[in-house]
Amino acid sequence: MGELSNKFIDDSKKKSFDLSHRSRIAFNMGRYDTAVAAGMKQYADIELARQRAALLKNKVINNLDKYLIEFTKAFEGRGGQIIWAQNANEAVREILKIVAASGAKLVVKSKSMITEEIVLNSNLEKRGIEVIETDLGEYIVQVAGEKPYHIVTPAMHKSKEDIAELFHEKFGTPKEATPEEITRFVREKLRVKFRDAGIGITGCNFLVADTGSVCITENEGNAFLSFSVPKIHIAITGIEKIIPSLADLDLFWPLLATFGTGQKVTVYNSIISGPRRANETSGPESMYLVLLDNGRTSLMKQEKQRTALSCIRCGACLNACPVYRNVGGYTYNTTYSGPIGAVITPHMKSMADFGHLSFASSLCGKCSDVCPVKIPLHDLLLYNRNDFVKAGHSKTTEKWVVSGMKSILGKRKRIDFFGAGNKNMFMRMFMKKYWGDKRTLPRFAKKSFREMWLERES
Repeated sequence: MGELSNKFIDDSKKKSFDLSHRSRIAFNMGRYDTAVAAGMKQYADIELARQRAALLKNKVINNLDKYLIEFTKAFEGRGGQIIWAQNANEAVREILKIVAASGAKLVVKSKSMITEEIVLNSNLEKRGIEVIETDLGEYIVQVAGEKPYHIVTPAMHKSKEDIAELFHEKFGTPKEATPEEITRFVREKLRVKFRDAGIGITGCNFLVADTGSVCITENEGNAFLSFSVPKIHIAITGIEKIIPSLADLDLFWPLLATFGTGQKVTVYNSIISGPRRANETSGPESMYLVLLDNGRTSLMKQEKQRTALSCIRCGACLNACPVYRNVGGYTYNTTYSGPIGAVITPHMKSMADFGHLSFASSLCGKCSDVCPVKIPLHDLLLYNRNDFVKAGHSKTTEKWVVSGMKSILGKRKRIDFFGAGNKNMFMRMFMKKYWGDKRTLPRFAKKSFREMWLERES
């Protein structure tokens, strides 16, 4: 068993029995569940919307080269500049070149998981660049020196009292400050940063192939200020974020809002088609788009798991997952946690290091049920497990146990030879450790079903 796998198990044990953590997550998840149930009411046929979205995204994934060429032509035709990055190092290197050439010393960022994926903030800070997260949740975890806990709600693990205490320690605000007071404080602090920043960095929710547009959805307006006020806008996204047409936003934006936060549509939705033009009075003078692979083509090679690239990062599968609800986001030790993270991370990073995540699932199927683009996540987790075992990453003891069980269960006589007493002894000797010290080891009945059946028929 690898180091990361052992760490996952140890961290899971600690977090699962952290009652204050469970209380906070249960409270926040409860509010999410209520909001989503209300948001669903805007649909006359939610399954039809999900099916259409799934078909469109699968069409894009299966014809990604065609759509990327179409998007590139349209985006560059409007004055945008594209940077193709094969991995995180290339993406960071190219962004640092832009920052160095601009002479900027302050960068404002809107919420972006892909910048977490390439560890952008620390790379900028190492070179003396001040980086400010402008999404409130992201700003909170940045102040705390932490990473996002959740794809959509980065500070989900903190209560309002935790945040008030944090801001009191860092900024001297009152310990009893309300959420409204903290929000007002952050707003005033960030306004100056927006004004003084030389570069704004954003992620991207969708790339529109036919118009060459970058689409960003948000609830606070900070992303709009991040790309519209600074002279240079750098957007970063994965190569899979394409949708075919501008008209498709009518389908995808409400789905993302409903499954992500329970809203009918998010508050601010921006469509950016290149830098400011001669006849426009606002917007950046230059716009760069970093299109990142970073293991995505490796995932594309998987006949089954490639459908996970359809993900629109709504976070619904995390919220539904009983494992995530108990062990929390940090336990996964990767950028993308929960069921979607367990599916994609082993292929984007390393099956040897992260394959264990695919086993951290009850396979209840709730993640698949709530996915707005109908990704069969619980099936993909099984395919990952199969790949993990075939690659030889499973433990030797597990191989012995499985081999032994196959031998016994393959013959009726062998099954009958091991009576209830032997079976229970075997469980105590070999399975107790794997069953865990928090669960009671099951006991076999004195008589098997076959024995009782034969007695009845005799």
